[in-house]
Amino acid sequence: MSESHYPAARRFAARLEAHFAGHTASRTSPAGVPLPDAGAIEALIDAGFWASLQREEGYAPEISLAFLPPERAVRPLMFAPPLPLGPRALAQLAPAVERPGIHLGVWRQAGELVVWGTTRAIPAFCFVLEVVAPGLLVVKHRMRDDSAKFRNVAVFEGEQVKILSRQTKGSLDYPEPLRSLLEPESSDARDEPVDLLLRLAVSMRAHKRGGTLLVVPAGTEAWRESIVRPIAYAVEPPFTELADLMLEPAAEGESPDYGALGRAVDAVAGLTAVDGATLITDRYELLAFGVKIGRPDGRLRAERVVVTEPIEGGAPIVLAPLQLGGTRHISAAQFAQDQQDAFALVASQDGRFTVFAWSPREAMVHAHRVETLLL
Repeated sequence: MSESHYPAARRFAARLEAHFAGHTASRTSPAGVPLPDAGAIEALIDAGFWASLQREEGYAPEISLAFLPPERAVRPLMFAPPLPLGPRALAQLAPAVERPGIHLGVWRQAGELVVWGTTRAIPAFCFVLEVVAPGLLVVKHRMRDDSAKFRNVAVFEGEQVKILSRQTKGSLDYPEPLRSLLEPESSDARDEPVDLLLRLAVSMRAHKRGGTLLVVPAGTEAWRESIVRPIAYAVEPPFTELADLMLEPAAEGESPDYGALGRAVDAVAGLTAVDGATLITDRYELLAFGVKIGRPDGRLRAERVVVTEPIEGGAPIVLAPLQLGGTRHISAAQFAQDQQDAFALVASQDGRFTVFAWSPREAMVHAHRVETLLL
């Protein structure tokens, strides 16, 4: 194993080893989960970091590394011979394995870490390192073997490292639909059939143009006082494909058509790239897009918000909305203050993602920074 040259890999390897060891020792951890030691974690992060800075035919690598022996994989694709765990080898492989769900298996052979092949199935709590972009890596794992979701553990971005620490249940007063983003998932919880808010957030962030999504209570018109008229792109009647795709399978006791659902989510999230905000109900009915947010007559200006991020050491701070971003953030904070039963999701072009919601406990708007949960 070559010596690490990415200092953050060495600094945080022991902490990550302890995280995975804690799950292995718990009752919820399946037997025989491959436990990465600090040296293996350091080597994986180091190789992934330097691979992320390489280019293969002009493209930055996007790969996923899983610390897993080949005998624990399901229908593995084996390399003969295995490849060395090095930045150049990973960058050259990237075009073949960049699609979602493909992991490069890494294990020791004759005392050295090698890339033995690829797998699509990994067990719960298996160490996974995803190379997202140049200098941007995410350590994650599944909570259960039968789950499609991953839980992010740490985000490495250059010399900045964030260790995730979601809020405990009930510790914050936020709207019910935000719980899937902000509360930790227990190892015995089942996957929700659909989680449209999370899907919309990921899709909004993916188009990289920035955007705002306003979520208002269904069956009310109070939100109109915070919207400048005329509305450029009103939707009449409301577009209900998302709601229909959720409700129809539930009524018949079947699973949703995830292909159709994904296309509908991307279509609605794509509207947020238009200048202005997209507006939906909490039943996922599309009402308008390209709307301008205004402050109703007589209402106070939103001058302060409390900001939190679900990371270790992330103490709440109070800032002016302008300190979070530009017009999108200022108008979203104003909307959340004036429409206290609604909330706003804001994606920035640089990848930041903030959820603005009124906090009765704080008596001000709460800005939840959640991009580390969406990577």
